[in-house]
Parts: sequence; structure tokens; C-alpha cells
Amino acid sequence: MLAIDSIVLYVEDVQLSMAFYESVFECQPKLLSPTFAVVEFAENVKITLKQADALTPSSQVRGGGTELSIPATSRVELDNLFEQWRKLSVVFAQEREESVYGVNFVALDPDGHRLRYLLNIALLV
Repeated sequence: MLAIDSIVLYVEDVQLSMAFYESVFECQPKLLSPTFAVVEFAENVKITLKQADALTPSSQVRGGGTELSIPATSRVELDNLFEQWRKLSVVFAQEREESVYGVNFVALDPDGHRLRYLLNIALLV
């Protein structure tokens, strides 16, 4: 079976994206080259940030087409993180709301990639 090494997000400004992910995930991104960085914010998950204008081969695809799904373990945790990110001036595409699968909110990174933080409905009971 093949293994996935990382998820690559195309970004317009690697430094700006590194600063964003450092603040929201409280981690230290590593700049691997002037146009490429890695963010290790969870066990077994690496997100790499690639400057869109330096892709080889080049691509017309730009940021905003990806959604990262991040599970919460409690409603208190979800609410606390929402408030923490609000204080950091994170932009939200969706405020906290209940849906058929649980409670969630969607934040946006500087390139419009979506960060969905969710609490599965099974954990609400």
C-alpha cells in the first residue's frame, strides 16, 4: 500500500501562510526553501505550503480549494478554540452551528483554504 507523505496547499505568500498556521495551530512551521514550507501540527499529518507562482510544473490552480477537517473532543474544546481564533482575527466562512453530523465552524486561511473544526454528534450525548 502506498503512503501519503503530506497534503500540499498552494499559497500566494509562504511567509504569510506560515505565520497564520503558526498562530492557529501553535506550532513552528519549517521553511524548506524560499517557496516551500512544512507544518506539522498533528500526529502523522504534515501540511506543506507551496508558493503558487513557483510550481513545477506550473498550474493554474490557486488557493481555496481545500478543506481540512479537524475533530474536537468536546463542546467546551470547540467553543474555546472558536473564541481563541476569533481573538486572533481569523476569518470565518461559517460561525458555530449545529448540523446533521454535529457542531462545527469553518475558518479560512489567508488563501481561502477551509479549516473545519467539528464535534461529531455522537459525542454530544
